[in-house]
Amino acid sequence: MLAQARDEAALAGGSDSAGRLGRANCDGPERMCIVTRDRRGPEDLIRFVLGPDGNVVPDIKAKLPGRGVWVTARAQIVEQAVRRQAFARGLKANAKAAITLPDDVDALLERDCLQSLSLANKAGAVVTGFTKVETAIESGKIALVLHARDAGADGSRKIAQALRRKFGPDAPPQINLFGPNQLDLALGRANVVHAALKASPASSAFLVRCRRLAAYRATSIADEPREIDLSPEAGSGVVDEQGLRPGTEV
Repeated sequence: MLAQARDEAALAGGSDSAGRLGRANCDGPERMCIVTRDRRGPEDLIRFVLGPDGNVVPDIKAKLPGRGVWVTARAQIVEQAVRRQAFARGLKANAKAAITLPDDVDALLERDCLQSLSLANKAGAVVTGFTKVETAIESGKIALVLHARDAGADGSRKIAQALRRKFGPDAPPQINLFGPNQLDLALGRANVVHAALKASPASSAFLVRCRRLAAYRATSIADEPREIDLSPEAGSGVVDEQGLRPGTEV
C-alpha cells in the first residue's frame, strides 16, 4: 500500500519521477503534464526546472540538471501553468514563474529551429533563390521548401505549382515560420526569400523542430494538405484543443 501511495503521489506531481514511473509501465517514455494531467511522450511536452534564483527555467532540450516538471508544449497551456501557480506545486518549492514565460519558451523554440537550419546549411543541405529552388524540386530529392514570412504570393504560388507537378499529393511541406532577417542570419546570406532543403538527416531534424514550434503556437502543420501556411498570423490554420486543422495554401 505504501508503494502504491508513493506511485500515485509521483503521478499527481507531474515531475520527473512520474516520467520514470511511466517508462516502467508504458511502451514509451511518457511524462505527465502538470496542468492537463495528460500523459504524453517527451516530444509533446516541455520540461521546466528551478533555477538557482528560484525562477522557473524552460529546458526545451530536457538536459538541465535538477528536478523538473513537464507541461504540454502549447503556449496556452504554459500560460495556464503560470496563472495557476502549477510550477510551485509540481516543483514543491517557492518557484517564481514570470508572466513572460510563454513568450520566452516561444523564443527558445524559434531559436532552436534557426540553429538547426544553420546546421543544415553548413551540411550543404540548403539551396536558396527561386531558380535554384525550382531546380531542386525538379530533382525530386528535397525534404521541404522554406519561404520567408513576407514572400510574395506570386513566387510562392509558382513554387507550389512546381511541387504539385513533381510530387502530386505527396509534395514535401512548405514552411513560412520565419522572417527574412531571421533566414538571412541563419543561412549567412542576404535577401533569402525562398529556400529548399535537400533530403538529409539535418533537414529532418529541422522539420521536427518546425513542427514543434508550429504546434506550440497552435498553428497547423498537418501533413494534408502539404501546401500549408505555418505562420502565427494564418487564421485558417489556428486550431482548438481537440486537434489540428489543415492550413491554407500559399
